[in-house]
Amino acid sequence: MRNIAVGETKLNEAEIAAAVDVLKSGALRQGKVCQSFESEFAHKVGAEHAITCASGSAALHLAYLCFLEPDDEVLVPSFTFFATGGMVAMSGGRPVFCDIDPSSFLIDLEDAESKITEKTKAISPVHLYGNPCNVDAIMVLADKYNLKVIWDAAQAHGARYKDKDIGSFGDFVCYSFYPSKNMFVGEGGMVCTNNAEYANTLKYKKMHGQTGKYYHTMLGLNYRMTDVEAAIGREQLNRLNEMLNIRSRNASLLNAGLNDVEGIQIPVTTINGTHAWHQYCIVVDKEKYGCDRDALIERLTAAGIGSAIHYPRGMHQQPVFEQMYGQISLPVCESMAHNILALPVHHGLNEDDIIYIVDTIRAG
Repeated sequence: MRNIAVGETKLNEAEIAAAVDVLKSGALRQGKVCQSFESEFAHKVGAEHAITCASGSAALHLAYLCFLEPDDEVLVPSFTFFATGGMVAMSGGRPVFCDIDPSSFLIDLEDAESKITEKTKAISPVHLYGNPCNVDAIMVLADKYNLKVIWDAAQAHGARYKDKDIGSFGDFVCYSFYPSKNMFVGEGGMVCTNNAEYANTLKYKKMHGQTGKYYHTMLGLNYRMTDVEAAIGREQLNRLNEMLNIRSRNASLLNAGLNDVEGIQIPVTTINGTHAWHQYCIVVDKEKYGCDRDALIERLTAAGIGSAIHYPRGMHQQPVFEQMYGQISLPVCESMAHNILALPVHHGLNEDDIIYIVDTIRAG
């Protein structure tokens, strides 16, 4: 029996060697390696500025802290990782949960627009699973209501829209380098921006607002990345295209193999977008496929194939948010939580692995 993991978190020899070099140097904290990583990442995505930080959650928190005032509202898709909305609340704002499109899994802009009030200050679209949002449509909405845009790109390293990297758009673009991501350094994050004032604020807020030694001109946090993590990140950046190409090949093979399976909805890519394939998620229709999502998980597990549920509930269904804001209904989000399933698509797989996954699902 095979043992196919749902994710890939192995470092190569160059990445390990880069980390060891920093460890041997004794200069472990944020330093010159972080600066190099910032410069190289900004160049890669086409942003004016890139600021390293401690995690993807820290990246979002820092971005929100640049402009949010108490009780400001931020539109967020409910179907995503907790941090997108959690960091709004941690910054003193209120996340306003929006439903998602059932095909793309991305924020439903009609639902989002219907929830705009005089308190709405921003929108945080998520390039979920690596599928880029419709940037043009979101920018039209943001311009219409004078909203800041905080792009959550935690899962979208290398995704593109109209042949431009998604890191080059908007007010803030926030990345994560958690081990499950396309680029992974252990922990770590990055905020990209084309606004020099925001870049300076981000730089100081991640260091307790310290603009000079023991001289603090604003409140902040200790959200720095280490040079050890940055060293790994620089090497990963060098092979990002290679990893993305393999993921894209694997996704194409999965699409071809599952496209005609009744009861299995394969993922779609946004028009004019290039998917980064952080996750490959199908939707299981119990009546048409013959079993539900959880039964399929059992079958895959028995065959040695990993899978995962991203996500088992929307943010609006999290107990803390129900306590804070009350219960609401987001039908598409709630349906996805019961029927969506992530299959292996990562760059550690070969074509035989993909064929095996497809054959197992097609066996019904």
